[in-house]
Amino acid sequence: MAVQNARNKGTGARRGGSGRRRGRGRGRGQGPDMAKIVLIAIGVVIFLICVAVGLQSCARSGRQDAGSETSTEETTTEPETEIEAEITVNGIQIHGLTKSEAMEKVLADMGWKMKVTFGDSTEELPNLMEANVDAVIEEALAKKESGDYTVQTDGLDDAVQVEVKALAAKWDVEPKNGSIASYDKSTEKFTFAGAQTGKKIDQEKLASDITAAMKAGEYDKTITATANEVQPEITEAQARDNFKKIGTYTTTTTTNKDRNENIRLACAAINGTILQPGEEFSFNKMTGNRTTEKGYKPAGAYSNGVVVQEPGGGVCQVSSTLYNAVVFAGLKTTERHAHTYEPSYVTPGEDAMVSYDGYAGPDLRFVNNGKTAIGIKASISGQTLTVSIYGNPILEDGVTVSMHSEKIKELDAPAPTYVEDPTLQPGTEVVAKAATPGSRWQTNLITKKNGQVVSDVLLHNSTYKGKAATIKRNTSGTVAATETPSTESAAAPSESAGESTAAETTAAETAAPTTAAETTAAPTTAA
Repeated sequence: MAVQNARNKGTGARRGGSGRRRGRGRGRGQGPDMAKIVLIAIGVVIFLICVAVGLQSCARSGRQDAGSETSTEETTTEPETEIEAEITVNGIQIHGLTKSEAMEKVLADMGWKMKVTFGDSTEELPNLMEANVDAVIEEALAKKESGDYTVQTDGLDDAVQVEVKALAAKWDVEPKNGSIASYDKSTEKFTFAGAQTGKKIDQEKLASDITAAMKAGEYDKTITATANEVQPEITEAQARDNFKKIGTYTTTTTTNKDRNENIRLACAAINGTILQPGEEFSFNKMTGNRTTEKGYKPAGAYSNGVVVQEPGGGVCQVSSTLYNAVVFAGLKTTERHAHTYEPSYVTPGEDAMVSYDGYAGPDLRFVNNGKTAIGIKASISGQTLTVSIYGNPILEDGVTVSMHSEKIKELDAPAPTYVEDPTLQPGTEVVAKAATPGSRWQTNLITKKNGQVVSDVLLHNSTYKGKAATIKRNTSGTVAATETPSTESAAAPSESAGESTAAETTAAETAAPTTAAETTAAPTTAA
């Protein structure tokens, strides 16, 4: 009964309480309602903080994605799958491995250490089987079937040839023909050197030995390369017997001592030069910069159409004389330039202008396209300048070459230069210096066989500027009083020959060119 009563009281209390809920809400029930509000407020704050943090995180993530999108795409790679089938390659189980792991395992089992030796040199070959190992594993993966696979040497011929050719290029020794080797300036004679035997790797045998070792699985084998002797085409005795002057040319200089001294220095710089087969000659490199420190004297040179005194004036006559000898000898010209104005010591179109400031400038270059070395002799005696090429003839017997140049167009001279002369009558003009027209020349290379022309081809064209006339006149309207000239007055200096400068170049000598006899030579191409 006590329990039952208690229950009844409780029930009654709940129910009674229900009847008094409004009253308690304004009294004792105020505490719990405030707690709920506080909890809700805290929850809202936490929610807002989470939202803010989430937004910041998203923003950072977005910026990172935008900045590294390309990088992620480039670096992301699909993970390699493992080989599921029971597969062996050369007896090596690769089940459960990735392709790269399988490659590494099979290649390691091969123990590739193949080498090739020749004399004191040893070269290790790259693993030529690697490509075929890769192909076999790819085939096994494509079939996805269990099985045993063996790596073959099929299709490796090209790879073997690449390695063999590389080794041959390193170890081959070209034979050397007997030819001149040095020049004795005291005796003015060239000395000779004996021929040398060459060596050529037997590429066919080496390729066969490498392939056989791979087929036998001898991947660590050391193979010895063999070579065959290669005899020179020309012995020392033959070189001596055939040695001769193969090209020569002579020009006449002026009486200007300083200019002739410059010519002598340039001749000394190239005299005795020996050019090996395939080697290129450079006039500027041989003489270097023509400076007063080297002894070169100021001499007439054209600069912007005006004759000036410049160290080295006159050396263009040496380069032009050399050029003719080079052409007659059959050597291959690789660089040649015409002067700014027509030269007179060689036929226009057959000159070779040079200029050098120590770094660059127009040059005369040619290559020894013969089979033996050639030598150069250059000298000046009095006013006679001669340059000759010595060596074994470049072409067969009976072949000669020569140049033929002709003017194909005359160009107008520049506008005249007027000079005021108050001693002249007003309106009077006097030509103090006549104009010289410019010109364009065509030079052909004539090749003859036993005296008969077999080739007549264009070698190059050359264009030369004209020179303006100098005209005196009086535009003042009055005539100035003149004084009686002194009998001791000095004569005006004459305009001496002009030579090369970096701006404009020519050699306007009064000496006529001297034509050399034709010699054995080949058609050349001049720049």
